[in-house]
Amino acid sequence: MTGIVLSASVRQNLLSLQSTADLLATTQNRLATGKSVNSALDNPTNFFTAQSLDNRASDINNLLDGIANGVQVLQAANTGITSLQKLIDSAKSIANQALQTTVGYSTKSNVSATVSGATAADLRGTTSYASTVATSNVLYDGTAGGTHAATSAITLGATQGVNTGSAATAGDGSTALTAAITLLGTGTSATGLIGNAQPADGDTLVVNGHSITFRAGSAPTAANVASGSGVSGNIVTDGSGNSTVYLGTTGTPLATAGDLATAIDLASGVKVAVNSAGAATISTSAGETASDIGVTSAGKVTLRSSTGADLSVTGKADLLKALGLTSSVGGGNATVTVARTTSAASLGQLIQDGSTLNVDGHVISFKNAPVPGSAGAPAIPTGSGKSGNVITDGAGNSTVYLQAGTIADVLNAIDLATGVQSATIAANGTATLAAASGQTASSINASGQLKISTGVNADLSITGTGNALNALGFAGNTGTASAFTAARTSGIGGISGKTLTFTSFNGGTAVNVTFGDGTNGTVKTLDQLNSSLQANNLSATIDANGRLTISTTNDYASSTIGSSAAGGVIGGTLTTALTFSTASSPVADTVAQTTRANLVNQYNNILNQIDTTSQDSSFNGINLLNGDQLKLVFDETGKSSLNITGVTYNSKGLGLAALTGGVDFIDNSATNKVLSGLNSASSTLRSEASSLGSNLSVVQVRQDFNKSLINVLQTGSSNLTLADTNVEAANSQALSTRQSIAVSALSLANQSQQSVLQLLR
Repeated sequence: MTGIVLSASVRQNLLSLQSTADLLATTQNRLATGKSVNSALDNPTNFFTAQSLDNRASDINNLLDGIANGVQVLQAANTGITSLQKLIDSAKSIANQALQTTVGYSTKSNVSATVSGATAADLRGTTSYASTVATSNVLYDGTAGGTHAATSAITLGATQGVNTGSAATAGDGSTALTAAITLLGTGTSATGLIGNAQPADGDTLVVNGHSITFRAGSAPTAANVASGSGVSGNIVTDGSGNSTVYLGTTGTPLATAGDLATAIDLASGVKVAVNSAGAATISTSAGETASDIGVTSAGKVTLRSSTGADLSVTGKADLLKALGLTSSVGGGNATVTVARTTSAASLGQLIQDGSTLNVDGHVISFKNAPVPGSAGAPAIPTGSGKSGNVITDGAGNSTVYLQAGTIADVLNAIDLATGVQSATIAANGTATLAAASGQTASSINASGQLKISTGVNADLSITGTGNALNALGFAGNTGTASAFTAARTSGIGGISGKTLTFTSFNGGTAVNVTFGDGTNGTVKTLDQLNSSLQANNLSATIDANGRLTISTTNDYASSTIGSSAAGGVIGGTLTTALTFSTASSPVADTVAQTTRANLVNQYNNILNQIDTTSQDSSFNGINLLNGDQLKLVFDETGKSSLNITGVTYNSKGLGLAALTGGVDFIDNSATNKVLSGLNSASSTLRSEASSLGSNLSVVQVRQDFNKSLINVLQTGSSNLTLADTNVEAANSQALSTRQSIAVSALSLANQSQQSVLQLLR
C-alpha cells in the first residue's frame, strides 16, 4: 500500500473520517456502558478512585450480613428475656397465692397471762380489788335476857326438848305402856294398844316433814328392800328420815311402841340409819338422847327433839292419845310439839332445819343431822370433804350440820363461798381450809357481830330461805331485808406502771412498753400494744376473761417465741406481776401445709421452665442468655466494632433456687423471702433487657449507617465514571452528521481522480 499515492485532500478527508469514526465509537461505547470512564485509559484518576470507592462499598456490604445476624441474636435474647419475665411473674403469682393461703399452722407460738378484768379498751384490768369487811346485826346467845353477845363457839343447835306424856296403858286398860307393847292386838289385850288407837295399813305420821308409814304384814328381807333403803327389825328406812313400820297382823302383831319411837327419832334426827346391802344399822346420833317409853317415867312416853331442830309429830289423834301424848281424840290428826331450850351455849334465835344461804351464787344448806363421817353417821359423800361440822364440795357449796355446828362453822362456809378460804380435800374425805393469799377469814367480834370478808372475786351478796338470813343478823335493822350486800374496795388497774419487754424476734425491733393511761408513751389499749409489737413481728389478742395472748404474726408462724433461733425472750416487771405461760411451739396445720407443699412443686416446675427457656434463646449458635459472646464489626478495617458479653440467666444465674417442702412457703416470712428473690430476678431481667435494647439500638443504627455509607460510596463512584447520556447522545448525532459530511467530502475529493479516469477512457 505504501506505493499508493493519495492526494492531500483525499488523505485529509480520510483522516478526518477516521477521527470521526473513532469519536463515534467512543461515544457509542459510553452510551452502551453508561460510563464515561471504562478503563484506566479513559481517565486514570477517576477510574482508580471509583474502583477504590466501589471496593470499600463492597467490603462494607459484606459486613451487613454479620450485622443482620447480630440483630437476630439480640432479638432472640430479648425474646428469651421477655419469656423469662413472664415465667418470673408466674412464680410471683404462686408465691402470692401462698401468702393468701391459710397460714400453715393451726396454732402459732404464743405466751399468755390473765389480767383480771382487762379489756381491749383498757389492758390494765378493770380494777384491782381488795377485800372489805361487812358487819351483821348483833347476835345474842340464849342467856336469859337476850343481851349476851354470841361467840364463835356458840352452837347452832340447842338443848334437846323433852316432852313426857301422861301415863298410858295397853288395851286391857291396866298394863302400863312399855316399849314392848305392840301397836296391834286384840284391842283389849295387855300386849297391844286399845283398838281405836291401832294404826291401819297406809296410816302415816309426819315428823319434821318426814313420813312414817304403817304397813300390814312383815318387813321384807334385806335382799328384797328397795334400792338405797335398809331394814332393821320391823322398820324399813331410806336413811334420810322416812320410814315404813310393818305392823304384822292382829293375830300376829309385830311392830311395837319401841319401833314407833325409833321411827320418830329417825325422822327427828335423834337417831341415824346407815344402810348397806339392804340392812339398816340404827344408832343414836352423837350428843343426842333417844326418846323412850317407860324408862324416864313408868308407863309414859318421853319424846325428845334433836339438838338441831324442834320436834313436830302429826298423826291420828287416837293413836297419840293412846301413847299419852295428847288429850285429843278421834280419827283426825293431832300435833305434838317439843321445843328445844336455848342456853348460854347456843344462839338465842335458832336456825331452822332446811334453811339456806345463797352467797355469791354458792349455796350453804343447814341440815338437822349428825355430820357425815362422825360415829354412827353416814360416810362423807364422794368428792366432798369434812371440816368441823361442814361438808363442802370444794367449789364453794357447803352443808352446815345443825346438831353440833357452830358460828365458826357458818363463817367457814361463807368464806368458802366468797373465795376468802379454799378447801383442799384429801382422799379420806378430810377438808383442810386455808385463807387465800392476802385474805383474812371472817370472824365474830366481841359485840357479837359477824365480820364477813367480801373477798376479791365479787361484791358480797347473801340471800336466803327459811330463817337463816334473820337468825345470822343479815336481815338488816328491821329484820325484814331480803339480802345482805357489800362492795369490795377497788383500786387502780392491776398492771398499771408495769413494763413488758421482748428481745428482737426474727430481726424485728425489740419491745419495751409500759402500761398506763395511754399518754406519755404508755400503753393502755390493745391497739396501742399491737402498734408496739408489730415492728417485732408479734401481735396481741385478749378474750372476754382478760386472757392476754401474744403470738407470732403470720409472717413467722413457724418460729417459737423465745427460742435461740428466733429470739423474742419475754421479760420486764409485768412478768413478776403476772404468770405468763411457757411459749408454746407452733402446731402445723396438715391441710394448709399440704396446700403450700403443692405450691412449692408448682414453683419448682416454673424454675425448670426458666432453665430450658434460657437454653433455647439462641440464634445461629450464639446464646447471650447462656454466657456466649457476640462480636460485631461495623467497618472494613475492623476498628469499629461492638463486643456484647452474654449472661447466664438460668434459675441459678437469676439467684433462684429450687424450694423444699416443709421449709419454703412454710409461713409468710419464708414466702416473702422467695418473693424478694423473684423481685430481684425481675429487676435483673429488666436491667439486662434495657442493656440488650441499648445494644440492639446501636447495632441497628450502625446497620442503617453502613447501608447509607454504601450508597454514598457507590454514588461517589458513579459520579466519577458515569457518562452523561444526554451529552453522549448529542455527540453521537453530531458525529453521525459529521461522518456523513466527511464521506461526502471524501467523495468530492475523489472526483478529480475520476476526471483523470475519464480522460484515460
